Amino acid sequence: MTIVRKPAALVLALAAAFPGLALAQSNEELLKELKALKDRVSDLEKKLAEKPAAAAPAAGDKQWGMTPQQQQDFNRIAVKTEALEDNQEAMGFKGLKISGYFDPAYIWNRDQNRAGFQFLNRVSDDGYNYDNGYFGTVSLDFQKEMEGGTKWRLTLMPNRGAGSIADSGGNSIVHEASVSVPLGDLQTRFIAGQIPDWSGYEYIQATQTKLVTRGLLLDFTEPTAYTGAGMEIISGKWDVKGVLANYNTTKNPANRRSPVLAYRADYSKGEFDGFGFAGVHGRAANFSEGVVDADGNVVTQKDSWLDLFEVDGYFIRGDLTLQGQIGFGHQKNASIVPAADGSLRDARWWGISGLAAYKFIPRWEGTVRVDYIDDHANGGGLLQYSVADDRNGIGPNANLGCVTAATAPDCSNGANRYAIAVGFNYLLNANTTIKAEYRYDGASKPVFIDLRDNTYRRNNHLLGTTVVVSF
Repeated sequence: MTIVRKPAALVLALAAAFPGLALAQSNEELLKELKALKDRVSDLEKKLAEKPAAAAPAAGDKQWGMTPQQQQDFNRIAVKTEALEDNQEAMGFKGLKISGYFDPAYIWNRDQNRAGFQFLNRVSDDGYNYDNGYFGTVSLDFQKEMEGGTKWRLTLMPNRGAGSIADSGGNSIVHEASVSVPLGDLQTRFIAGQIPDWSGYEYIQATQTKLVTRGLLLDFTEPTAYTGAGMEIISGKWDVKGVLANYNTTKNPANRRSPVLAYRADYSKGEFDGFGFAGVHGRAANFSEGVVDADGNVVTQKDSWLDLFEVDGYFIRGDLTLQGQIGFGHQKNASIVPAADGSLRDARWWGISGLAAYKFIPRWEGTVRVDYIDDHANGGGLLQYSVADDRNGIGPNANLGCVTAATAPDCSNGANRYAIAVGFNYLLNANTTIKAEYRYDGASKPVFIDLRDNTYRRNNHLLGTTVVVSF
């Protein structure tokens, strides 16, 4: 080092930097300072020589930052992790997601003179009604995505799922059983299986709805399920899918050969809003009982042409949710009341539904839903409801006895239906939601039977609550 081997040079440099100081000192003082500086440098040199130099790591050595025992533990964990991953893949668990929920409900219905819990009750025992719809269920959902992008889904929903409603015996526990196979890329897919209907803004699953009951349009103007095959194409903000399928049945009965075309398109306009539309066209079962033979027996009708089309949209931002839908339907020879000469007439209807929800605090959300169905044409008639129904309020004035023909002037006019539901949901914890609802159902004619005195009313009141527990 220069500072060690040439102390005199340092002194000279200091002297040059401070000339006035150097001239003021005597030669004796200068020699003393020089000797002290040399002694200090020698002392520093000695200390440096006594300190052992740190051993440089050998070439190729890695600095793990852990002790040998820690390194052994780490290697053991790595081996076990790889073994678990291999075992998970061998057992078929890789890419598998399992979820589920249940939602036992309590319903009070004034006109039905009934109050009590509803849970896993069979559709075949009581039918599908607005006070007995897609709630009070248990659902177990299996979804698996395999290498290459193939997706497989099986949803079990005993007694209350789409399979139970579509199956005339009500014995199916399968709500959905579908597969989605990519063709060339992940945005173009072949789809097949039993697929629940995709119309409208409302969902079947209680984990995706805000109220206890479902709206009039979902209950009475939308299909249940399709069994068939088709395509799904995703392009930019568009998601379009369609199938050729059996309508509301897993197997066509005798004398039925034609599938229906069902389709759905969704457009995600932005982060907060979007819209979609759906439709069904083809032959479907006609349950009209308006024609009888000479012996008074109801004549079974052949399948008749069905057209359904609806448009829906949403705006969801922050605490506010807005959703809406408008739909149209027509089925040939499926009205509730035939013409005066006994000939069959077409069922025609249209409906509109809107929902608004707002979270007052993160756990509390209030909801209002308003539904309206215009069903006045030809004595009434909705999708698969070709017979007057005094529980759901479908058909002409129930006091007129319009059974087989429009013999009374008002028999050709069906009742228009509306419903207003107000409720809230409370997030008790991450997996539990409590819902409560008051619902008012009304009609333009007396079509609701009041079982307390067997009279017909224009309205009904319902209270409902449920606890949705999911995982």
